[in-house]
Amino acid sequence: MSSIYALNLFDLAQNDDYKAYSKRSVDAVGKHGGRVVALGRLSADSPSTGDSPRHVMVLVEWPSAEAFQAFKDDPDHVDLHPLREGGTENYLWWAYDRLEDLRPVLNDRDL
Repeated sequence: MSSIYALNLFDLAQNDDYKAYSKRSVDAVGKHGGRVVALGRLSADSPSTGDSPRHVMVLVEWPSAEAFQAFKDDPDHVDLHPLREGGTENYLWWAYDRLEDLRPVLNDRDL
């Protein structure tokens, strides 16, 4: 098993749902071995790529894909995930396998 990274990119909705989510999410993530490794806000100097950028970035490291799935499926958090969903707009969420270097990507013919 190797760790994975969950990259969350989003805009905040015009309500307090994400504020309520953030008060509980660190403990909920930690319960399954996850940890927030980076938080970010879109820089005013960020170059435009033509896509609509998201204003908030959260990067979470999980010990395994199974731990990440356990967080998402945890019945103790059935009321938590709707706060994230209702408190954000334009939400993008991807999971990335941890790499020690780029050789596996550079050698991957499926890209």
